[in-house]
Amino acid sequence: MTLASTHDALLLDLDGTVWEGGRAVTHAVETLSELDLPRLYVTNNASKAPSVVAQQLNDLGLSTRDADVITSAQAAIMLCAQQIPAGAKVLVLGTESFRVLAEAAGFNVVSSADDKPVAVLHGHNPETGWAQLSEAALAIRAGARYFASNVDSTLPMERGLHIGNGSMVAAVTHATGVVPQVAGKPEPAMFHLAARSIGAKCPLAVGDRLDTDIAGGVAAGMDTLQVITGVSGHWDTIAAPPEWRATYLAADMRALHAEPADLAPHPEAGFSARMSGADIVLEGGHDGADAMAALRTVLSVAWHSDTAFSGTVVAGSPVADTAISSWR
Repeated sequence: MTLASTHDALLLDLDGTVWEGGRAVTHAVETLSELDLPRLYVTNNASKAPSVVAQQLNDLGLSTRDADVITSAQAAIMLCAQQIPAGAKVLVLGTESFRVLAEAAGFNVVSSADDKPVAVLHGHNPETGWAQLSEAALAIRAGARYFASNVDSTLPMERGLHIGNGSMVAAVTHATGVVPQVAGKPEPAMFHLAARSIGAKCPLAVGDRLDTDIAGGVAAGMDTLQVITGVSGHWDTIAAPPEWRATYLAADMRALHAEPADLAPHPEAGFSARMSGADIVLEGGHDGADAMAALRTVLSVAWHSDTAFSGTVVAGSPVADTAISSWR
């Protein structure tokens, strides 16, 4: 029995999980290609149309239809449509593909606060600057409702973490005092929408980022797999509050072929962990025991509490010291 075989679909994050800036994450494409399991790509990146994302995945060797991609832009438009009537004026702060999706949903898309939009839809666009942010702020101050596709503070790219949509949203909120309604992860709506679209009853949400991918899956009541290939590292994971804690943890996507019990927090590979004051001491470890075995052992103690662990992890053996030194 493998982790993949115990679920009926995969709900996959993209940035930091499948690719970084369009470059495939190690082992992601090969592993997914080996699986005969329905999958949907659930991404907080609202800058690209589903068709563009699908084509990029096809270019990587992953057979993907447009309908296999759900973006936070789509989720934001659906959230807006629940509150704003069709035909209403909306100001879209985002890429052209976001505006096209909003128009297809029946909204009258405008670009100036002078047009008196009743809502502002805010998604990531690398070209967004002071002028566009100011139009959004003016519209919101005039009474427009504020919707954000997502509030990721950073965006993983090949060179590192770039400014994310959440950092742009923070500027508008700081200027207006208005906090937007958020459609994307960590809200559960995208996960529920994805599961319904393929009739999945027991999906597995897979992602790299604790505060969006994992928190969203947890909020949706789904099993989650955290892969340490993107934003959140080992130390972030140890300090995670309960609402950010994944069901399973692994170095990369190859874990989908592993036994589920092997991926849950538990003592393994000869390691043991114990509390010592406010800290955790990691001891033992077989020769060659890896960083993930050490992490899952530590988590069996760190996550025992309903509050986030705030201490540090101390090595109590040479093998433990080597494992901890490799954490990020």
